[in-house]
Amino acid sequence: MAVEHHTLVNDLPEFKDEIHVLKMSNAHFRKLFDEYHELTRQIENMENEVTPVKTTEEEDAKQRRVHLKDELYHMLQKAASEAL
Repeated sequence: MAVEHHTLVNDLPEFKDEIHVLKMSNAHFRKLFDEYHELTRQIENMENEVTPVKTTEEEDAKQRRVHLKDELYHMLQKAASEAL
């Protein structure tokens, strides 16, 4: 089964420039960004059955990723509005 890659730039291409700027200038954003991508890697391994886990564990990981993405998205929206 093909697994969709959920990189932040793939999911939010309209914020590509803001992602780069915040990764370089905001330590909190960078920490969340790194956590998001590590969690995405783990989820992809679960989906590809490289790392077998219970369905509930995989779903919990996906929920954590959604919360991280929401927080990152709000930070990106704020940065974009401040850049105007």
